[in-house]
Amino acid sequence: MYISTRAAFVRNVALALVNGAVTLVILLIAPLGLAAVWINTLLVVIATYATATIGDRVLRYLQADTPLRAELVDPVAESDRATSRVRQIQPDGEIERQGE
Repeated sequence: MYISTRAAFVRNVALALVNGAVTLVILLIAPLGLAAVWINTLLVVIATYATATIGDRVLRYLQADTPLRAELVDPVAESDRATSRVRQIQPDGEIERQGE
């Protein structure tokens, strides 16, 4: 799975904001002072963002050894689908043609 840095940032911020909103609602119900509610909510937002970012980095580290491979299919007519040639692009950029 590939996800850009910007998409990961947006996902992590959205996750942190949702967790913060849930925490804020829960803490507003509890009989605490307003300062304690805001501090706890802010700490939950920061902890959620940090945890999601660390998880992304661990996942990127674990997937570092997995080479990205793309398969390109030549556009052919419906009747020629059975004989179409598939090309695979190797990690070093070399194109491997099958069926030739």
